[in-house]
Amino acid sequence: MKLTEETISKENIYNGRIINLEKHKVKLPNGKTSEREIVLHNGAVSVLAITPENEVIVVEQFRKAMEKTLIEIPAGKLEVGEERESAALRELEEETGYIADKLELIGEVYGCPGFCNEKVSIYIAKDLTEGKVNLDEDEFLHLSKIPVEKIKSLLLSQEIEDAKTMIAFQYLLLNYNHSK
Repeated sequence: MKLTEETISKENIYNGRIINLEKHKVKLPNGKTSEREIVLHNGAVSVLAITPENEVIVVEQFRKAMEKTLIEIPAGKLEVGEERESAALRELEEETGYIADKLELIGEVYGCPGFCNEKVSIYIAKDLTEGKVNLDEDEFLHLSKIPVEKIKSLLLSQEIEDAKTMIAFQYLLLNYNHSK
């Protein structure tokens, strides 16, 4: 049995600044029909930035959807037509003031593929130099640095709830000997 769903029709429900929402009527693999509500997002990037002192740069930011502050690696959405690596370099500098000469792609993930097409590219940055923080006017965050040795305890204590940050931290733990 094929697992694909054929789109019969689409209805645009909402166009926003960050997301668009569509309702799709689909033909299921068994021939029946159903509806899917799909959130369309341009994509995002995130950066696991490690200082020369072996500290990971994180931001604490209030997230309205969860009604609480989360600890996250620097991240942000892609502008239309923007290359992912350029966006990652931009977001790192805007949120932290740090500049990376080079990024390495860790991987790309879909956070909520059941209803959203957002793909997040996760990069690692080393050999950082300090620049100037330049937050968006509606962006408020607290910057901090976590020694690499404390990453495992943060994960085990479940203080990290953000998926992209969890993935980046687990990558770091698995590859730490190669990161020094």
